[in-house]
Amino acid sequence: MKKLTRALALCVVLALGACALTGCAPSPGSSGGASAGGASSDASAPSGPISVYAREDGSGTRGAFIELFGIEQKDASGQKVDLTIPSAAITNSTAVMMTSVASDPNAIGYLSLGSLDDTVRALSIDGAEPTAANVKSGVYQIARPFNIVMTEDASPAARDLAAFIMSAEGQAIVEENGYVSVAEGDSYVPSGMEGKVVVAGSSSVTPVMEKLAEAYRAANPGMTVEVQQSDSTTGVNMALEGTCDIGMASRDLKDEEKGAGAQATVIAQDGIAVIVSQESSIDDLSTEQVMEIYTGAITNWDDLI
Repeated sequence: MKKLTRALALCVVLALGACALTGCAPSPGSSGGASAGGASSDASAPSGPISVYAREDGSGTRGAFIELFGIEQKDASGQKVDLTIPSAAITNSTAVMMTSVASDPNAIGYLSLGSLDDTVRALSIDGAEPTAANVKSGVYQIARPFNIVMTEDASPAARDLAAFIMSAEGQAIVEENGYVSVAEGDSYVPSGMEGKVVVAGSSSVTPVMEKLAEAYRAANPGMTVEVQQSDSTTGVNMALEGTCDIGMASRDLKDEEKGAGAQATVIAQDGIAVIVSQESSIDDLSTEQVMEIYTGAITNWDDLI
């Protein structure tokens, strides 16, 4: 029995020695908690050239982004000029932007806060976290309006859909989908209309518009609502041309669009999130740093870390 006891003790000693040699630490792939800034424990600091991603010309998100971050500046003649670095990779929709940034550890991009998912990480700007609550309170100031655009010749059906969007039910859908409501409307009374409304434009507004259209159709079974995704400028132009009933724009109207007869109604407020891949340990940038990245004054992550 004594021999057996001594043998067991020897096994324990040998096991403890092996543990000491290997460190008994979690493997690199094991769970070790999150870092203070919200990045996962396996996130690493990006290094090398910054991969800059931008939206296409005509995008309301791009228009608002360059204005809010000072990337759009006046030239010597007083004309506004977009100074986005020419080497920026152009993405033509919110979905493409998200996929592109998610797959590039050195990437930076931007998109509608309401469209954000867990494939990418949104950065705090000037210490303010990008949330709907912070947009509503004004703490997070990188925000813009979502507009629907019609003309004075808009059909009764288009105006009824607009009334639903601004109703208590419509604005509740806005809030439920991560945006900031802008009205405390009355309860919507179904109109019983029959027909079709075509809504076209901004890819940022499209997700919440599809939810609004679905609820409107449920209230009015005789109505069809077709939502066509493109960009804000296309949506405004289609509304002016009469090729859609309602345009969607994720920016304010330009003076020339108003002069042509476009009439905008703000249906929601939305933040613009500056995003990086989940692999990046970057948590916060200043407004000035974002501007310098997008104008080419800063081109390497090592200059920020």
